[in-house]
Amino acid sequence: MVNMWWLHLPFSRVSSRCSDVWTTRSSWWTIPSRCHQLAEKQQRRHYTRPSSVLTDRFYSRSKFWIVGIGTGIVLALGFKYHRDLDHELLCEEQVGRYGAAIEVSRDLVQRVKDEVGAPGLVVGVSVDGTQVWCEGLGYADLENRVPCGPETVLRIASISKSLTTAAAARLWEQGKLDLDANVQKYVPEFPQKQFEGQDVTITPRMVLSHLSGIRHYEKDPKKVWEDREKAKRPVKPPGGKDKSDTKIKEAKKLPKKNEFSQEEYYLKDNFDSVIHALDLFKDDSLIFKPGTTFLYSTHAFTLLSAVVERASGQHFLDHMMMMFWQLGMLNTVPDKNDPIIYNRSRFYHFNKKGRIVNSPYVDTSYKWAGGGFLSTVRDLLLFGNALLYSYQMRNLKDSSDLLPGFLKPGTAEALWAPVDNTEASWDKDGLYAQGWLVVEKEQTYGQCRRRRHYVSHTGGAVGASSVLLVLPGETDQRPQGQRVLPQGVVVTIITNMQSVGLNSTALKIAHEFDKARG
Repeated sequence: MVNMWWLHLPFSRVSSRCSDVWTTRSSWWTIPSRCHQLAEKQQRRHYTRPSSVLTDRFYSRSKFWIVGIGTGIVLALGFKYHRDLDHELLCEEQVGRYGAAIEVSRDLVQRVKDEVGAPGLVVGVSVDGTQVWCEGLGYADLENRVPCGPETVLRIASISKSLTTAAAARLWEQGKLDLDANVQKYVPEFPQKQFEGQDVTITPRMVLSHLSGIRHYEKDPKKVWEDREKAKRPVKPPGGKDKSDTKIKEAKKLPKKNEFSQEEYYLKDNFDSVIHALDLFKDDSLIFKPGTTFLYSTHAFTLLSAVVERASGQHFLDHMMMMFWQLGMLNTVPDKNDPIIYNRSRFYHFNKKGRIVNSPYVDTSYKWAGGGFLSTVRDLLLFGNALLYSYQMRNLKDSSDLLPGFLKPGTAEALWAPVDNTEASWDKDGLYAQGWLVVEKEQTYGQCRRRRHYVSHTGGAVGASSVLLVLPGETDQRPQGQRVLPQGVVVTIITNMQSVGLNSTALKIAHEFDKARG
C-alpha cells in the first residue's frame, strides 16, 4: 500500500483548533465534533506516521505554499478587478459624455442602412485621438448570419487613394520623389503623351489632384465631354432661346450610364505588377490637357503606384505594407482573393429584380493604389488621426516635448490645401487637394449657414461603399499646461453594399461628437 501519511496530518491540529475557535459560536456547535470524528477516522487508517520533526517541517512548508498561492490568486483577481473596473469607468465616462451623440449617430447610420438596403455597416468615431464609438450593424455574411463588428474587414475602395498619397508624400519628404518631374523619369514604360498634336507633361502632383487628363473608366473622350456638359445644366438666357436646348432635351432622353456599368469595374484578369497594369490604359488618348481640367481617375493612381515603386526601390505592395505596419494598421491588406483573411466580409449588390445578391468575382490587381485595399474602421481611424496629428503640429511653436508626426507639418498642410481647377462630387462646397477633398471654413452672413473646415474621401467599389472624414477641432480641449494632439473628430463608415453615399452622414456624425466634445 502506498504511504499517504500527508492526508491525515492536519486533522490532529484541525480538531484542537476547531474546538478552540468554533465552540464560541453556538450556531456552529456541530463543527468541532465533526472535526474530531474526521481526525479519529484518519487515525484508524493503517498508515505510518512520520516523525514529529518531519510533521512540523512539512506543515510549515505546506502553510508557506498555501499562503503563497492564495496571495497570488488574490493579487491576480484584484488586478483583474481593478483593470475591469478601470475599463468600466472609462466606458461609463465615454457613454456619459458622448451617449447622446452615439444615440443620434446610431439612428443616422441605421436610417442609411435601411434606406439603401445594405446587409451590413460598420461605423467608428474617435475624438481627440481616442476611439469613443465603434459598432457594426447588420451582417457581414448574410448566408451564414455572421454579424458585422469592429473587426470586420471590408473593401475601402477609393480611400486607397488617400493611403497611396501618404506613401508618395513620405517619399517626397525623403527626397526620393520629385512631384513636379515628368512621370517618364520614373516609369519610362509609360509613353510620352500628346494632346491636340503637342507633347505634354504629366507629373505626380497632377495625378494626386486628378489633373493628369488620364481617363477614368470611360474610354471615349466624346462621351466624357458630353457627360460634363450635361452636369453643367446651362441656364437659358433671358428673352432668348439657348441654342443648346434641343441637345439638352435629346440628352435627357438617353439612359443615364453610371460608373458601375463600365466593363473595367468587373475585370477578372490578374496583373502580377503595377507596371503590367499600365497596359490597360497607357496607350489611350488623354481626355484633357494635363493641368487644366479636373477628371477623377483611378487609372491615374495606378500610374502613381508605378512611380512610387520605382522611387522607393520596393514593390508597391511591399512598400505600402511597410507603411501600414508603421501606422499600426495591422488589418489593412491588399484585396486578394486567395489569402485567408479573417473577418473578411462578403459583398453585395441589387440585381435587376431588386433583390440582394452576391457581387460578382473581381480582381483588383489593376488598381491597388486607387481602390484595391481592405481595412477596418479602427485602422482607418488610426490613419485619420495620424494625419490630423501631423497637420496640427504646424500650429505649435515648440514641439520638442512631442513625438514627430507621421508626415512633416508642411507636407500635411500641402495635402489638405485646395487645388485650383478641381472639384469633388461628394460635396459641392469642396475642392480636391492631393488625395483628399477639402472644404474650407466659410460664413457669408451673420446667423446663417456656417461651414466648418474638414477633409474627407469616399469610396465606391463592387459590393462596397466607404468614407473617411476628419473634422479638425476648433476648441482647444487640452488640459492647462499640456499639449495633446490630435484635436478633432475622425469618422469612418464602411458598408458591404455598393453605390451608397456616406459623406453627408459622416459629416453629421462628426458635428454631433464635436458638440459633445466642446
